[in-house]
Amino acid sequence: MVQRVRNQVSPLVSSYAAGRMSKASFEVRSEFFAGVKAELPLLIGVIPFGVTYGVVAIAVGRPIMAALGMSSIVFAGSAQFVGVQLFGATVPVAVLLITTFMVNLRHTLYSASLAPYLERLRLRWKLLLSYLLTDEAYAVTIAHYRQQVALPYRHWYFLGSGLTLWTAWQLSTSVGVFLGAVIPENWPLDFTLTLTFIALVIPMLKDRASTAVAIMAGFIALFTISLPFRLNLILAVIVAVALGVSADRFQQPRR
Repeated sequence: MVQRVRNQVSPLVSSYAAGRMSKASFEVRSEFFAGVKAELPLLIGVIPFGVTYGVVAIAVGRPIMAALGMSSIVFAGSAQFVGVQLFGATVPVAVLLITTFMVNLRHTLYSASLAPYLERLRLRWKLLLSYLLTDEAYAVTIAHYRQQVALPYRHWYFLGSGLTLWTAWQLSTSVGVFLGAVIPENWPLDFTLTLTFIALVIPMLKDRASTAVAIMAGFIALFTISLPFRLNLILAVIVAVALGVSADRFQQPRR
């Protein structure tokens, strides 16, 4: 009798487990490819910027493997660009390291913003996603997280957006390194960095406060451009964060 009941129940349990696995697989694929799709429009600005980095890296005397290795290890466009420019200017290594660290300091803010959504992940997932964290991946991921309810597989969205950008960056920098010699020097490809950041910022300006903060940060960066080692950018970020936090507290309803 017990064996008969077991034989009847086992297929039901197996089908239920298979259904759950099928649903989980569907949600994983859905989140992953949604992240890929969201990242694709931003590649219009990223790819020319990656090519430009490759061209500049070779122009300042970096070996091919060093230029490619920097893209795969550092994986940070603005820091790589600043780094090869400082290398070309033969600045001390300490200055180069400190400057690139300061340029990438904004990633600390990105990480703090994403942390509440990813706090339950295992360490290996956090390490992988931290490596894939970039301006473009952060922009689409945080917008997605703020619009969606809590989903158990939403970290796959981050993975999809991050891997899409990583692949495009590696390929575009490789093109710049190996084919940079045939690109005319008078092409203003470095302007693609500006276009990329404009494409990231505009969708995030959803109210007057955020727009005012962005404009103020732009003015500060512009009027302090004479500061060495691109410290004007760091100053603009600090002021923008302070103004943003103040504006957010001011807009909260008083109890």
